[in-house]
Amino acid sequence: MSLFSLLGAVEIGLIFSLVALGVYISFRLLRFPDLTVDGSFPLGGAVCAILISTGTNPWLATLAATAAGAVAGLITGWLNVKLKIMDLLASILMMIALYSVNLRVMGGPNVPLINDPTLFTILQPESIPDYVARPMILFVVVVLAKLVLDWFFATERGLAIRATGSNARMARAQGVNTGAMVLLGMAISNALVGLAGALFAQTQGGSDISMGIGTIVIGLAAVIVGESILPSRRIVYATLAVIVGAIVYRFFIAAALNSDFIGLKAQDLNLVTAALVTVALVIPQLKRKLSNRRA
Repeated sequence: MSLFSLLGAVEIGLIFSLVALGVYISFRLLRFPDLTVDGSFPLGGAVCAILISTGTNPWLATLAATAAGAVAGLITGWLNVKLKIMDLLASILMMIALYSVNLRVMGGPNVPLINDPTLFTILQPESIPDYVARPMILFVVVVLAKLVLDWFFATERGLAIRATGSNARMARAQGVNTGAMVLLGMAISNALVGLAGALFAQTQGGSDISMGIGTIVIGLAAVIVGESILPSRRIVYATLAVIVGAIVYRFFIAAALNSDFIGLKAQDLNLVTAALVTVALVIPQLKRKLSNRRA
């Protein structure tokens, strides 16, 4: 694999590590199967792209995209908490609705960002090529997001969210408003996904209605792979694990698709993803079986 391909895999992996962090919050901390991700990811890209293309400052456009993702997650949580719609069904309804919303936002199937300024063109040093500067900038963004999450989930509000996902009945007995915690957790989760969508649109030169297809699978794959590499219940190590999982996942995808020996092509991406997730799910079971036999 060439250096350019390696840096490209790291770049995409860092973007999707934000998705993985969002998926970790909903699936692992809240125990909320959230498919809104497939809609909030392109929503972030759509909002960011349309704002930048109309002359909005890229910082404000990225912030608006993050807020749009938070609103999407908030509505999903509201459908579940207030209307008592099953969590999975609520997320599916929101995912379907966001397809039309994204088309409305963009005014069409895609919005190009060819010569428009982005966060990366603003922050890129002149002496560093763009394919090196983008992963560096994304690394800083991901590290900041991880540190903020680590701090937040050690606060009283963050611990309340974790308690809600772990045992909602016990949390309510301790005076925790579990409904509000679900709403807050879902908003934070999809805000991260919306941010990832905004950054993805800026690195790829535009937003497209199909860019969210399979996002939830990628997020879950990153979480599962990360937990297989760094198994830990501590939030500091868990967030690190999903970031590492996202990068490792993209590295293996790039290695598989760039391997002449295997002969895989771009259309085999979903097949490779399914295979990697299957392997990541089987490895912990094999470890348990081996440990039981030794015992």
